[in-house]
Amino acid sequence: MSELVSIDSELLLELAAMRMPFGKHQGQRLIDLPEPYVVWFSQQGFPKGKLGRMLQTVYEIKLNGLEYLFDPLR
Repeated sequence: MSELVSIDSELLLELAAMRMPFGKHQGQRLIDLPEPYVVWFSQQGFPKGKLGRMLQTVYEIKLNGLEYLFDPLR
């Protein structure tokens, strides 16, 4: 069974609104970042602070096949 922490709707809404502030995918919503890019962050280390926590949450959602949670937010 997945160890993914229960995700509330407020967090999902915040993830849907947050945009990548730098890099190749600057301006793209975190929920729409390509999976290989999010996996790369997991291997290299997520940024510190809120952005890192949000990217880690997106990674866990994608890793566990829960991307359908993002569908109503697109």
